[in-house]
Amino acid sequence: MTTTDLTLPAALGGAPAFPDGLPLTRVRVPDREGLLSRLGDVLDSGMLTNGPTVRALEERAAELLEVEHVVAVSNCTAGLMLVLQAAGVGGGRPVVMPGFTFSATAHAAHWAGGTPLFAEAREEDITLDPADAEARLKAADRPAALMATHVYGTPCRVEELQRIADAAGVPLVYDAAHGLGSRRRGVPIGNFGLAEVFSMSPTKVAVAGEGGLVATRDAALAATLRTARDYGNPGDYDTLFPGLNARMSELHAAVGLTWLAGLPERVAHRGALVAEFAAAVAGLPGLRLALPEEGDVSTFKDLTLILDAEAFGLSADALARALKAEGIDTRRYFHPPVQRQKSYAHLGQAEALPVTDRLAASVLTVPLWSHMDAATVRRVAEAVVRIQPHAERLG
Repeated sequence: MTTTDLTLPAALGGAPAFPDGLPLTRVRVPDREGLLSRLGDVLDSGMLTNGPTVRALEERAAELLEVEHVVAVSNCTAGLMLVLQAAGVGGGRPVVMPGFTFSATAHAAHWAGGTPLFAEAREEDITLDPADAEARLKAADRPAALMATHVYGTPCRVEELQRIADAAGVPLVYDAAHGLGSRRRGVPIGNFGLAEVFSMSPTKVAVAGEGGLVATRDAALAATLRTARDYGNPGDYDTLFPGLNARMSELHAAVGLTWLAGLPERVAHRGALVAEFAAAVAGLPGLRLALPEEGDVSTFKDLTLILDAEAFGLSADALARALKAEGIDTRRYFHPPVQRQKSYAHLGQAEALPVTDRLAASVLTVPLWSHMDAATVRRVAEAVVRIQPHAERLG
């Protein structure tokens, strides 16, 4: 450790690491001039939806993901809703999914007519625990689907999950909101399950302002989704089924195309920053990072710490307060887990997931941006290192 590691934390009167503040996320357009040119072309065309820019985004994303079909939608949640509708979820049938995920995973199943049935997280990386998901599928009455989330961009154990879904006779759908650029054993996320749905909202590694992408190898599903995102209208206004207005605009697609350029390099840079952070905090008691398995690639949409409060000396909330004094913004992704949120209290599943509860109580996400430099991420890590020896006083 350096001598600065032993200075007093800001919460105890020391100088803050970031006196001007360090936000959790900060968006910087990678090619502003290129984006302005694309936006100008869209405006000059007079076509703001159902145009060539959306098609170009879909084609470029399919190339990057090495998958046959990509369908652009207005946002990830709408994409999940439409995939689940197309997969036949409905009638209140159970949809097994992680409790440790963003609420949109469960909301999509609800709006598609299913009932969320929450399953445990894996201790190692907080993705869906295949064994627990399998047990809940077997115990469920007429389950409709299995959903999994690539949490923070960490790929799930897709091979096990596919085996489990096939054995249960249900479709496997991935909330891949964080995963645009992740890889599982060399294969891009986007190639697994019935479909994988990505987000391009401003907190993600590839941004469209707002938007989502559905990746699938199923041509029939892709065709259905293209109709579904336009109210279920095949073109003659005689709608085939109750769809949504889930189109991505040409303007959003122009932003998304700009962000897809250089995506692999940004993902690699984020991985290098996480490695810097990990090296700087190595040896701290009771602290580990949410990391992918060896050989996998994560987008590290979030840099998340997992704390053993007893060993570290501070809870996640207490560390968040200490980092706030340093000027460092943080979030509790995902706390509370979905099964404990008010929107799903009626399901009576709040007490069902003790591992998920413990992990959710232990997580704290610290800032990470695609254009952050190594010196900044080291300063964040050094702030954590500086705080821990004073845990008893800060607690």
